[in-house]
Amino acid sequence: MVIKKQQAVAMVPAAAWGIRSSFQSLVALLLTILVVAAIYLRQNNEQLFDYGTSTSSGPLTSRCNLFSGKWVFDNKSYPLYKEKECTYMSDQLACEKFGRKDLNYQQWRWQPHHCDLPRFNATALLEKLRNKRLVFVGDSLNRNQWVSMTCLLDSAIPSDFKSMHQNGSINIFKATEYNATIEFYWSPLLVESNSDDPVNHRVPDRIVRVQEIEKHARHWIHADYLIFNTYLWWRRRQMTVLWGSFENPEDGFYKAVKLPRVYEMALQTWAQWLEVHVNRNKTQLFFMSMSPTHQKAEKWGGMEGENCYGETEPVYEEGFMGDGASPRMMRVVESVLDELKTKRDLNVQFINITQLTDYRKEGHPSIYRKHWETITEEQLANPKSYSDCIHWCLPGVPDVWNELLYAYILQL
Repeated sequence: MVIKKQQAVAMVPAAAWGIRSSFQSLVALLLTILVVAAIYLRQNNEQLFDYGTSTSSGPLTSRCNLFSGKWVFDNKSYPLYKEKECTYMSDQLACEKFGRKDLNYQQWRWQPHHCDLPRFNATALLEKLRNKRLVFVGDSLNRNQWVSMTCLLDSAIPSDFKSMHQNGSINIFKATEYNATIEFYWSPLLVESNSDDPVNHRVPDRIVRVQEIEKHARHWIHADYLIFNTYLWWRRRQMTVLWGSFENPEDGFYKAVKLPRVYEMALQTWAQWLEVHVNRNKTQLFFMSMSPTHQKAEKWGGMEGENCYGETEPVYEEGFMGDGASPRMMRVVESVLDELKTKRDLNVQFINITQLTDYRKEGHPSIYRKHWETITEEQLANPKSYSDCIHWCLPGVPDVWNELLYAYILQL
């Protein structure tokens, strides 16, 4: 019995030690889990603003690629503003005003695959823009995005503290309380051309001076944020290039140059100007990739000869690519931007809207817009013949372009 008592007494410390050991192991395990969770959350937060600039449709390794995702119907949080309530809405983009009844195009949210796109906050952006200039430079699609931006900001600014005016090629929206301007400068080919008039720019033979940009650039040289685009006006097999002046055309030298070479020549001039003139401590640079058109319904399974007219649903097939954008020209842009970064130490953020926009075949004005020319009886009998399958209804697709831009600016 004595021996058994001694053994029992001897066993108590061993049991206690086992309990302490198990407790310490449990604590260690919990600490490990907490550390791993903290690292995971931190990585996720970092991924939120870790943007890929690849043109591919898939994610970039473990990073979040904001440009790879899907459209999600969201009629609770979208649209971000009402068409009728936007003070400076353009009649070219006001589809509801001009008779469009199906308004689902206003209620789609872009959802990246591996992160969330920050919701647009007008006040936060206006604070970022306090005492600054944000300037869109390019063609009518960049103007489409500029109108979207003014509508996104409009409701956050009292009527007495905002204004709009135009001076030639430049349109200026001003938020006076913030001393901020959001501007659009008409320059459809970036370099000088015979299409530079903001009103009368439809010419039978398009001519560009691929080595001349100063005429335009002097208007936006001191901007704090510059958002460029150019693609739509280059959609042809070749372009006439002028070495000389429009004032004395008979003294110049003309040559037809094929695409995409002439496009590359113009972008090189643009890049060289940026390298020399941009204040790298002040100006942030962006380039919007091409916005696809939807002229051929057979590309998404529709009838041959049809276009975006009558479309009410986006394309759901992930990775869909129609023929409304040019991969060759996209590669030219990427090459020029890469050279700016690697050889000239100048970073231009590439906002790749092409794939996500290609899905939205139903987002165009089609026939629901103001037309600057009288529609003939023959056209009225065949609505697809005068449908606008290039620009975008607002609220709509360009709002997401601005949400992407906003996400970048927010982190600068």
